[in-house]
Amino acid sequence: MYSPIALFISGGEIFFIMFVVVMVFGADKIPGIAKNLGKGMRQLKDATEDIKQEIQKSAEKQGIDTSFTEDIKSEFDKVKKNVDDVTGTIKRK
Repeated sequence: MYSPIALFISGGEIFFIMFVVVMVFGADKIPGIAKNLGKGMRQLKDATEDIKQEIQKSAEKQGIDTSFTEDIKSEFDKVKKNVDDVTGTIKRK
């Protein structure tokens, strides 16, 4: 699956961005930057997951029915699959 940003950036632009990054930070610092960026993204994902779990626990304690969220999620998954099926046939042609 393609990332949304890949639709707007061509190969030449990516090359130019990478060239600027190497010139600004130096080739020896790029792995460390990538590692720290990955750690930061992981922490953000974990924090959002914790918040989501806390909200769900709070809703369950207050007796709020959260079963409809599963129905909505399954409907979104169906739509996503249909879109992927359509775009898959378009990409192949």
